[in-house]
Amino acid sequence: MSPSKLVPEIYRRLGVRPVIHASGTTTRYGGSRLRPEALEAMREASTTLVNLDELNEAAGAAIARMLGAEAAFVTAGASSGLILQGAACIAGTDPAKITRLPDTRGMRNEIVIQRAHRFAYDQAYRVAGGVLVEIGLARRTQPFELEDAITERTAAVAYLVSPFTSPPGTLSLEQVVAIAHKRGVPVIVDAASMLPPRENLTKFVRAGADLVSYSGGKGIRGPQSTGILAGRRDLIRAVALNASPNQALGRAAKTSKEEICGLVVALECFLAEDEKAEMKRYHDVCTTVAEALADIPGLRVVVEQDGVNRVLPHAVVYFTPEWVGPSGHAVQVALAQGEPHIYVQQGAHQGGYFDEIAVDPFNLQPGEEQIVAARLREELTRR
Repeated sequence: MSPSKLVPEIYRRLGVRPVIHASGTTTRYGGSRLRPEALEAMREASTTLVNLDELNEAAGAAIARMLGAEAAFVTAGASSGLILQGAACIAGTDPAKITRLPDTRGMRNEIVIQRAHRFAYDQAYRVAGGVLVEIGLARRTQPFELEDAITERTAAVAYLVSPFTSPPGTLSLEQVVAIAHKRGVPVIVDAASMLPPRENLTKFVRAGADLVSYSGGKGIRGPQSTGILAGRRDLIRAVALNASPNQALGRAAKTSKEEICGLVVALECFLAEDEKAEMKRYHDVCTTVAEALADIPGLRVVVEQDGVNRVLPHAVVYFTPEWVGPSGHAVQVALAQGEPHIYVQQGAHQGGYFDEIAVDPFNLQPGEEQIVAARLREELTRR
């Protein structure tokens, strides 16, 4: 079937072309496909009006039960969750402080973060009025550096859980929790893209994190503009007061009744799925890609999966010293500009070790792995 046959009418009318998303669940390329069950829940929710405070509380309670957390809250995406983490830790439930944000003069407003954990979206903490205090080196942080950085001005310690951001020399979440909690400081975690595996929905709270932010789109496949905050009951209460529908900083990142209900149903579906079978399916897709490229001289093509950097199986193309063809970046650009548009992961700037190309199977639909493999082969063998 030609790509044009697969274009939904709304995209055809707008002149927007579909893409093959082989680089994970990146928001720029559409995130992930909304579950039909979530779409139906959104349709159903749209037919009746409810009090948003009541819905927020009920949905949060349902999510907290599923996650084994004290409390939870539906956010307008994982980045919105970071803003609300910062607001909750800085302003708490104090109405005077809440209405002043992002003006945090005179408040405990410092958020300590390891240099290795600085990332493109930590600006969200500054949106809430947080002042980032960076500690350590790019690949090493010592416990005493965190201990020294915590002062009477510290509102929280931020911790990023994401591929290729925790080299062996950095502090673990358990170490950060032990040091921060000894000083009465909460630990806030960004785990936006770390689902699946499903164990990550409970792992970080069990490790002592006080607030954890997840994307509600991406792996859960709920509404793309939703997220989850899970953690301490008192901090989730502060989150709610700093969020919509209140007149607070979080008003700019509101969630609708349809999105809230869609996320609850998507999470139920996500938790009910057979993860072992899911991982086997991803592995089979990656094997198809790897086998199609294995005979090209100068390449080492493997299927990789580990618990930190590639939590799903990936088909990875490494360039050996004998390689004389195009660079990984050149291949990535050619795929993105071709027809159909294909997006793959490439290089350390996108989460990688070197110049390698990686195919993430999460969003690949049946048969797309063959298109990806054929286009990769075409560009890799171009001379």
